[in-house]
Amino acid sequence: MAATIPFSATTTPSRSGSRSDFDSGFANLHRWNPNSKLFFANSCRNSRRPRRRNFCVKNVASDQKQEIEDPITQEGTLANFVPDSSSIASSIKYHAEFTPSFSPEKFELLKAYYATAESVRDMLIINWNATYDYYQKMNVKQAYYISMEYLQGRALLNAVGNLELSGAYAEALKKLGYNLEDVARQEPDAALGNGGLGRLASCFLDSLATLNYPAWGYGLRYRHGLFKQLITKDGQEEVAENWLEMGNPWEIVRNDISYPVKFYGKVISGPDGNKQWVGGEDIIAVAYDVPIPGYKTKTTINLRLWSTKVASEHFDLGAFNAGDHPKAYAAIKSAEKICYVLYPGDESVEGKTLRLKQQYTLCSASLQDIIARFEKRSGEPVLWEKFPDKVAVQMNDTHPTLCIPELVRILIDVKGLSWNEAWNITRRTVAYTNHTVLPEALEKWSLELMQQLLPRHVEIIKLIDEQLIHEIIAEYGSKDLELLQEKLKAMRILDNLELPDSVLELLNISEEDSASDTIEEADVSEEETKSTDGETKAGDEETKASDEENQSVELEGNEEKTTKVTFKQDPKLPKMVRMANLCVAGGHAVNGVAEIHSQIVKNEVFNEFYEMWPEKFQNKTNGVTPRRWIKFCNPDLSKIITKWIGTEDWVTNTQVLMTLRKFADNEDLQSEWREAKRRNKIKVASFIKEKTGYVVSPDAMFDVQVKRIHEYKRQLLNIMGIVYRYKKMKELSPEERKEKFVPRVCIFGGKAFATYVQAKRIVKFITDVGATLNHDPDIGDLLKVVFVPDYNVSVAEVLIPGSELSQHISTAGMEASGTSNMKFAMNGCILIGTLDGANVEIREEVGEDNFFLFGARAHEIARLRKERAEGKFVPDPVFEEVKAFVRSGVFGPYNYEELMGSLEGNEGYGRADYFLVGKDFPSYIECQDMVDGAYRDQKRWTMMSILNTAGSYKFSSDRTIHEYARDIWRIDPVELP
Repeated sequence: MAATIPFSATTTPSRSGSRSDFDSGFANLHRWNPNSKLFFANSCRNSRRPRRRNFCVKNVASDQKQEIEDPITQEGTLANFVPDSSSIASSIKYHAEFTPSFSPEKFELLKAYYATAESVRDMLIINWNATYDYYQKMNVKQAYYISMEYLQGRALLNAVGNLELSGAYAEALKKLGYNLEDVARQEPDAALGNGGLGRLASCFLDSLATLNYPAWGYGLRYRHGLFKQLITKDGQEEVAENWLEMGNPWEIVRNDISYPVKFYGKVISGPDGNKQWVGGEDIIAVAYDVPIPGYKTKTTINLRLWSTKVASEHFDLGAFNAGDHPKAYAAIKSAEKICYVLYPGDESVEGKTLRLKQQYTLCSASLQDIIARFEKRSGEPVLWEKFPDKVAVQMNDTHPTLCIPELVRILIDVKGLSWNEAWNITRRTVAYTNHTVLPEALEKWSLELMQQLLPRHVEIIKLIDEQLIHEIIAEYGSKDLELLQEKLKAMRILDNLELPDSVLELLNISEEDSASDTIEEADVSEEETKSTDGETKAGDEETKASDEENQSVELEGNEEKTTKVTFKQDPKLPKMVRMANLCVAGGHAVNGVAEIHSQIVKNEVFNEFYEMWPEKFQNKTNGVTPRRWIKFCNPDLSKIITKWIGTEDWVTNTQVLMTLRKFADNEDLQSEWREAKRRNKIKVASFIKEKTGYVVSPDAMFDVQVKRIHEYKRQLLNIMGIVYRYKKMKELSPEERKEKFVPRVCIFGGKAFATYVQAKRIVKFITDVGATLNHDPDIGDLLKVVFVPDYNVSVAEVLIPGSELSQHISTAGMEASGTSNMKFAMNGCILIGTLDGANVEIREEVGEDNFFLFGARAHEIARLRKERAEGKFVPDPVFEEVKAFVRSGVFGPYNYEELMGSLEGNEGYGRADYFLVGKDFPSYIECQDMVDGAYRDQKRWTMMSILNTAGSYKFSSDRTIHEYARDIWRIDPVELP
């Protein structure tokens, strides 16, 4: 179905005679219009029923229909009118009465939130419509950001802050008997993401809007998100997230914008040679739009989320009436479950299939929408060669990789372009951001599964792989067959698959030509390159296959000096599609997300590609939005920054933060800084009491590690360090304890993936340690351990402003970037960490003396693992002592043998301390002693804190987006008139 471009600014029909509990004698209805003033109509007061009012509402929006339909031709927008608290209160009342999600009898807190959010959305809609009407009118190049995750957080405070209406809304709600903060807390976090990947995407949308770049975001509308995390005596438990249970006031369903998405079926060739993908399973992707307002700008961009369904005729009424209810709605459930859960478990074939369906749905629906919008702007005839000049598609990690074959498919099969035209357009349009060096995250899919689910795409991927092989041969030749074999092993998209016939023929020709010069004969046995159908299947250990030998070259010299070359596949290994390789081959740009990560991408992860296409590779160090992560979540600190810098320009130009450096040792600033931090710590203490029941002292140092639970992020190193601290405390007298140790509250948060057993053991261990020492009267407030359940953006907005030490302690070379480290530094928190990800650049900017560094360096990791495998590693006695202490049962009856055992031995899966916890432990403990020493000197610590905020200027997502726009997307800002 063709997509319509302008957003509909629909008007809710007015009603009279409804009743409400508002403590007010009148109701004012306003509808926004580009040239409008607010129109108020007073209701008739019913003096005999003081707590129930009749609303008489006049709607004048329809009187100015032309202006609403064509806002970009008018000079006025919302910028011409600043609503006061009375008009806002009237708007909230209107939505409570006429956009009801609740019964009319009461105006309780939850109802107040929904009415408030809907009133804010009203104000966004005009600029939202105008933004894209203007982009369409100007026919500008737009960037389309495609991501499986968007970790948005609560929208209300962010939206009113960006609209500069926080004060007016606070006053309006006060008139209605509520506090803005209390109302905002009723909003559930949108469960559209899990960790840094999704939060980065959300920061990018905020910056795109604020900087007036023409852009869209595309994602999936997950009904249950990842999961809601409960912390019980057994550790982590998962329950379904219910964020959509009461509806989402920020979204607008676009029932007129939907696209077909196909699975399974078969590919047939028409009489003209064109391919058609027919049969199979058909679903419909429906658009849900969410406005993303920029800060102090009219620009309001769109996040379009896809939900899945089937046409009503797929409901089998006959089966239902016959009592076979599961059969009746099988097709409906099959379609709907695509958007049930973020990252469904993929241990089973069904789970893998569902994940692949999710990824293809996102790619197919988004590209169909992008193409429909391009065609509408282009008019007739459509000049497809101009497509990359108007469209930039950014794939956020490998999840949207199917954008590449899908764009090729649409251009060839639907639009009638040739292979060369489609492939050229695709390579000029698509770009790829790599977020990891972990092999399991560089996705691989079973070729067999993909062949079943997406048969046409497998044909296209085989063509791309064949073209890539020819490019490799053109680059390196075929004389050095060992070199060629190495390149193909590293670079091919199809892993463990026979070479295409065209390549075999090329090699034969090449070798015969060279024989006359070398008096050697070379041939390739085609029979030996082919595997029988179905001889391997994808198992549950797909990711391990990448490390195995999957092709070989045998050089067998005989008496006649004949060289026999054989490319073999391993029948024991599955045939796989390597999505990251497809991203690099099919895109025009590949970027890492921190300087050290981008170097690893070039030198290790994609070294062969980098040698062939060095111009494709870039670095784009991540950033976070200073609006949400200082101004809105930390108003106390924001006021101090503005006061001392003398301007609020730092909110959109973080370089101004550097001005704080010259005041860092000023006693007045330090005093104000400490007071702001203490107020934030009191909020954290109250939050911890509410969520966990633990009482902590705001006089202690707040030491925080909040991020996805993973072995490489080394929460285990942190908790083992705490166990060591606890053990040493127990060995001292009360007086010695107080003298030696700075009081600490050690706060953890983050989710372990539901099937990641080792990560869940770590969560259990942390909670057991906390349960023991938090109730130890000998320790008291000297040491507390708290695991905050269900960590999300809203939790982060409480914890980060009140944190003083933040742990970013991943094994060097494993973290692509990290973004929470940037948020902590912005809020004056001092980091302890390794030289990994963005830590490297943060340390450079804030100063080496204001960052606590420990641990092995990235270039040492491979050697240290090798030494371990050879039995040369000598564990530190203190580390052995701590493991023995854990095994003694002091933290309860749970058997931690598997967890401790993973840190022992020299080799083997799940053993040998792959992430070097034991190796870095002595350095970590020494560094923590330095932390204690620095914290005792509060003047020094406060100066370090100020310098962290001052040095965080580089890590704004505004800077990152400027770089993407300039170097990859090649788009320019477009300010609305």
